[in-house]
Amino acid sequence: MSTPYPFTAIVGQDDLRLGLLLNAVSPAVGGVLVRGEKGTAKSTAVRALAALMPEVAVVAGCRFSCDPGTPDPACPDGPHEAGTGVSRAARTVELPVGASEDRLVGALDIERALSEGVKAFEPGLLADAHRGILYVDEVNLLHDHLVDLLLDAAAMGASYVEREGVSVRHAARFLLVGTMNPEEGELRPQLLDRFGLTVEVAASRETDLRVEVVRRRLAYDDDPAGFAARWADEEAALRARIVSARALLPRVVLGDGVLRQIAATCAAFEVDGMRADIVMARTATALAAWAGREEVVSDDVRQAALLALPHRRRRNPFDAPGLDEDKLDQTLEDAADAADEQGDDDPDPDGPGGGVPPQGGGPESDGGGSDAGGSDDADAGGGTDAPGREDTGSGDAPAPGSGGEQQPVRAGEPFRTKVLSVPGLGEGAAGRRSRARTEHGRTTGSRRPEGALTKLHLAATVQAAAPHQRARGRSGRGLVVRRDDLRQATREGREGNLVLFVVDASGSMAARQRMSAVKGAVMSLLLDAYQRRDKVGLVTFRGKDAEVALPPTSSVDAAAARLESLPTGGRTPLAAGLLRAHDVLRVERLRDPSRRPLLVVVTDGRATGGVDPVALAGRAGRLHASEGTASVVVDCESGFVRLGLAAQLARDLGGDAVTLDELRADSIAGLVKDITAAGRAA
Repeated sequence: MSTPYPFTAIVGQDDLRLGLLLNAVSPAVGGVLVRGEKGTAKSTAVRALAALMPEVAVVAGCRFSCDPGTPDPACPDGPHEAGTGVSRAARTVELPVGASEDRLVGALDIERALSEGVKAFEPGLLADAHRGILYVDEVNLLHDHLVDLLLDAAAMGASYVEREGVSVRHAARFLLVGTMNPEEGELRPQLLDRFGLTVEVAASRETDLRVEVVRRRLAYDDDPAGFAARWADEEAALRARIVSARALLPRVVLGDGVLRQIAATCAAFEVDGMRADIVMARTATALAAWAGREEVVSDDVRQAALLALPHRRRRNPFDAPGLDEDKLDQTLEDAADAADEQGDDDPDPDGPGGGVPPQGGGPESDGGGSDAGGSDDADAGGGTDAPGREDTGSGDAPAPGSGGEQQPVRAGEPFRTKVLSVPGLGEGAAGRRSRARTEHGRTTGSRRPEGALTKLHLAATVQAAAPHQRARGRSGRGLVVRRDDLRQATREGREGNLVLFVVDASGSMAARQRMSAVKGAVMSLLLDAYQRRDKVGLVTFRGKDAEVALPPTSSVDAAAARLESLPTGGRTPLAAGLLRAHDVLRVERLRDPSRRPLLVVVTDGRATGGVDPVALAGRAGRLHASEGTASVVVDCESGFVRLGLAAQLARDLGGDAVTLDELRADSIAGLVKDITAAGRAA
């Protein structure tokens, strides 16, 4: 086994280390989500924490790590007699992004359950992580239903496996740590709220600190064991402090005064629900124990708020997590004053803090803020267009920064959009947009299993086994079931798609002051894509060419940022935009063939530049149609005189056209519009 990088040797990253240590002291805090750019010691710190965790006593031979002092009476390997056990190091279990549900929660042997009535259960990763650390790298890329399962287990302290009336329960209490790079997409607010704490990490921009990071990392790579030995004393001291804080935790007093501060803070920052109040109370208590105090003070509440509230204040994916510290200080002061006026026996709000964890001693310690290195982190005004003519008043496409380019305008207010879906039945990544064959959803039929059976179709299995009972010599009440009788349930749910936006940013769009409304519509569609777990991409066209403003990504907020800064002006090279979109989709089909695309073209249909640009755009549209790409044209044409070019483009694409007004979910055109591809697949 390789020598882990010492936790105390990590340079800086105080919030990251503090969040991990508080959860080590009190797992009831609810875990920590670490957000940050690549190469910022996220994975390194998590793996290093495992070496600091105290050893655990377990029942010998128990696959579920039962405590010999208080064994779980419902343990599938039980019952166990209370007594002495064996000690081992606390485990760190990593959950891969591509893990299946059975790998996470465990699997039942359905064949034995049906024929013998035996609960033959193979434990999953939740059982392995009991009384240890469960680490999920890139948690934002994990399927939502798996995130739901592990967060439910973390909240309840137990895992439940249900298969066709057969159920198994086992204890699953662990320190949950998730890491993510926001550039690759965000977690849903409901899932963010389930993590107790969130910390933001970033690499230092100070030269001396970056030099120290490199120096330590190179020293570790040259001699991992020798480097770890130089930090052994600091590691032992930190491990002893965790044990001491755990012992002190039950004696820490949370007074009414600080409880009032916690409640006032959560109310002032308008966080939803009561989970934030509870997490703040547990975090403040852990901070006091970490500082060696038996009472919680105001500084503990402040530090707890900085760790527990920022991610709970996001109202949509375009909001950056954060907390106004001036407002926080004022709220705490006002709550303390109110408590004093009521004569509360509140601990001194100006009492000593204690929230900053040790930097790590030794001659190499100098504070700071960057990555210690980890194997996976260190890689770590135009006129009105007329079809077929140049843009009136815009002339040739202006160079960037010239007078022909107009400054970006702000997006209009977003709204709830209609559901735009891809026709047919897909098999892509789990999501909420289009119909697909999935592991979760309503049962539509059965088939013979390919590999391990995951979802049993009980009626079909019994039907397959019934004709053979006499030949198999059935004599008792049990059903004689063979492997060939088992049937896998086929289910239909929803998938996420690749939604590629092709946005007209030419002078014709800006001339009628429409760009704000157009950006608002695209922003609304982006918000819808976020909620439906889609990948998104952005192609814009203006001047003489088109560009990929954002390659396909799961980061919807990155697309929103690019859209906000989008300038306008110049000609309308519609065909170039469609051809550039075709190139993007061609590459994405090779990268992710199971994810079906939805092309959303936002334009008034006008085209300029070259010979017969409208016909050229039509040919580009028919190229998409020939490949069966589902598409929709958002018609931005306005005024009394309408040329109907967007509708013609939609026909060339083999899709439909909707106006900006019809795009709203509350319009009279209906709530759902299925976008049809060539041939209008069923």
